[in-house]
Amino acid sequence: MSESSDQRVASLYVHVPFCAQKCVYCAFFSEASSGELVNRYVGALVREMEMVAADLQPRTVFFGGGTPSLLNLRQWELVLKAMERANLLGAEEFTVECNPATVSADKARLLRDYGINRVSMGVQSLDEDLLDRLGRVHSRAMVFKSYDILRGAGFDNINLDLMFAIPTQTMPVWQDTLNEAMAMQSEHLSSYEVIYEDDTPLFAQLQAGEFSVNDDLACDMYEELIRRATHGGFHQYEIANFARNQRVASATPLPDVLPGIPATGIPSLACKHNVNYWRGGSFYGLGPSATGYVRGVRTKNWSNTQLYCEQLEKGKRAIESSEELSPLRRAGETAAFGLRMNAGWPFADFERVTRHDLRREWSDEMNQMVERGWARRTAERFQLTHAGLRFADSAAELFLR
Repeated sequence: MSESSDQRVASLYVHVPFCAQKCVYCAFFSEASSGELVNRYVGALVREMEMVAADLQPRTVFFGGGTPSLLNLRQWELVLKAMERANLLGAEEFTVECNPATVSADKARLLRDYGINRVSMGVQSLDEDLLDRLGRVHSRAMVFKSYDILRGAGFDNINLDLMFAIPTQTMPVWQDTLNEAMAMQSEHLSSYEVIYEDDTPLFAQLQAGEFSVNDDLACDMYEELIRRATHGGFHQYEIANFARNQRVASATPLPDVLPGIPATGIPSLACKHNVNYWRGGSFYGLGPSATGYVRGVRTKNWSNTQLYCEQLEKGKRAIESSEELSPLRRAGETAAFGLRMNAGWPFADFERVTRHDLRREWSDEMNQMVERGWARRTAERFQLTHAGLRFADSAAELFLR
């Protein structure tokens, strides 16, 4: 992204690595929580925030995990008061991920009082057997109860996170979950196909032959997701993400999501923080395992909570690796990420963000994808087709330099 060094970074991601228990499909860095380590992590996180605060003016903040809602009231107060002292509150969009088993009225009120205005709730399924299959700690009843608590606390921007192609999940069970999710009338919906990642119990079960993968059924479930979400008033704006558009005069152009990040073709209740990722924007990443991307330099923190705390207690950032990307490589990654979005890349927007011309540097790759039926190209933009979105990862690889 074309930022000058005197512009402060407008996006902040915070990784909270603790969970009540590890889910069988999860490959993110997370661990079972223990009281003393969580307290130590909170102290280290506050130090890390103070180190980068001068270069931050957040318009979007995202606490992900792990399970951020696992932090207790006192721990949340310490984090939020530190953010207040460092002038990191007041973001236009401030998201916290929640597990339905860890939402209380007191916690919801505290978050709302400090300006958190968006919650992403990890539902995954509304079928009890599948929740057990995934190793989730919540029940379907907890989903509805937590949703009501969040609404009662004043949250008017809630995302529901669902999974499909779960082992033993049938199409009727998936349709039931979609019907119930639509009836909840959330503002946003995210839905991901189960991925079998190395070093997860689910991958080991697949290798052991405990179940098989049905790719045709997974494709059918994805089509059903798009059909039901669209019928339910959502607009798909990225492979796995759907949002409502609450703008009355839809002809009125939306303001840029972030400075330099165009909102072309994006519904008004899309997750601005994630759009910033897909459009190649800068962001700070704090917490164990978090990645950051600031002025062309990608950093990654240590994926070890103990080591993370030790480094910060010594007054150092807990950065494991740092890499400066060449302008062309940055532009290639930005092209690849942006193609995940239905709007694709308007050529003028891409040039504004990267200072590279998609038509000049990637002409052969674009032609190749159009010939495969994966993409369409007009005078104004390049975007993946409906079929191409299913192969977005393969398409992305063509643009990397």
